[in-house]
Amino acid sequence: MITAARNDIKSLTQAELAARLAELKQPAYRAGQILQWLYERQATSWDAMTNLPKPLRAELAKNFTLQTLELVRKQGARDTTQKFLWRLADHALVESVLIPANPALYGEASDRHTLCVSTQVGCAYGCKFCASGLDGWKRNLLPYEIVEQVMAVERWKAAEMRNSECGVRNEKPEPRAEVVPHSALRTPRLIDNLVIMGMGEPLANYDYLLKALRILNAPWGGGIGARKITISTSGLAPQIRKLADEPEQFRLAVSLHGATDVVREKIMPVNRKYPLRELTAALDYYQSKKSKMLTFEFILIAGVNDSLEQVKPLAALAKRLYAKVNLIPYNTVEGLTWSRPDEKTCEAFLAALVKQKVIATLRREKGHDIDAACGQLRLKTEKEIDNALNH
Repeated sequence: MITAARNDIKSLTQAELAARLAELKQPAYRAGQILQWLYERQATSWDAMTNLPKPLRAELAKNFTLQTLELVRKQGARDTTQKFLWRLADHALVESVLIPANPALYGEASDRHTLCVSTQVGCAYGCKFCASGLDGWKRNLLPYEIVEQVMAVERWKAAEMRNSECGVRNEKPEPRAEVVPHSALRTPRLIDNLVIMGMGEPLANYDYLLKALRILNAPWGGGIGARKITISTSGLAPQIRKLADEPEQFRLAVSLHGATDVVREKIMPVNRKYPLRELTAALDYYQSKKSKMLTFEFILIAGVNDSLEQVKPLAALAKRLYAKVNLIPYNTVEGLTWSRPDEKTCEAFLAALVKQKVIATLRREKGHDIDAACGQLRLKTEKEIDNALNH
């Protein structure tokens, strides 16, 4: 099934689609029509593409898949954060998280709707505090599976809006029939910002990730600006250097979680391969090419990295590399012994960083009540499925 899905049409760039259509003896303008159906009107079947001739639709169905993600479970938090659990074509599960109204955590302006996207099924990097790798690494996501997380959330939101409107209309007189212009059928864009921080290590799926992001960034595709897309990494130094040489102005966030090798190695095995000295050199190179503010993600874990002794080395790194620090109180994961610091400790850490003249934010509650740490909902659901099958 995955072999077939590798031919999914949403894994193709505009140029690749045009080339394939030329092989099928189709006129060049058909590529634009198909892309409009996929990304503007968000069609989920070939039959929906009504301005394409039936023989062409049949040819497309023969040559490509048009897969969609199946929504297995959705959890909504009190603060309106929404977590989605998707089933892929091979029945693997991945997660996405929709976070509305962030106060400029990753971009220069206030983020209206940010989607956190997964890039792998599981993770091979084994960060000790993370749920994503508890069940090991399964595979990389294909480009369309990354793209589809965005499209599926937008379709979900559009359906929610339609249902809401229908509910309102039921309480009012029947409106007069009117002709809806073709241009008005375009599905409204929901997601303004992407953070590639879900399940998996994004830069370990480098080629598929970059292809997916180029589709999501393109005006004929997702239309999300490059500066509104933040790629996170646990510290893969060679791929950071490679990303620095790419033409796009994607933002970079580093899952640091420790300001010294001693602390970082306790919780992040990747630090043994790429210690802070090597990671810092790669980030120096990145900054020499991009000159954009980095983000250091720093999950505060009680008794591990929440000591004020971490503040000075963290501040030194942030100032040297032109980085802001995003402090995140730990989300408790079932089966792991780590815990989050109390609010007073988190606030003291933030205040100490600010005193060092570092740009820093402390993430207040965003999804702690919906298993929002990467991989939690997936593991919980897989356990429930296994229990059901064994009883």
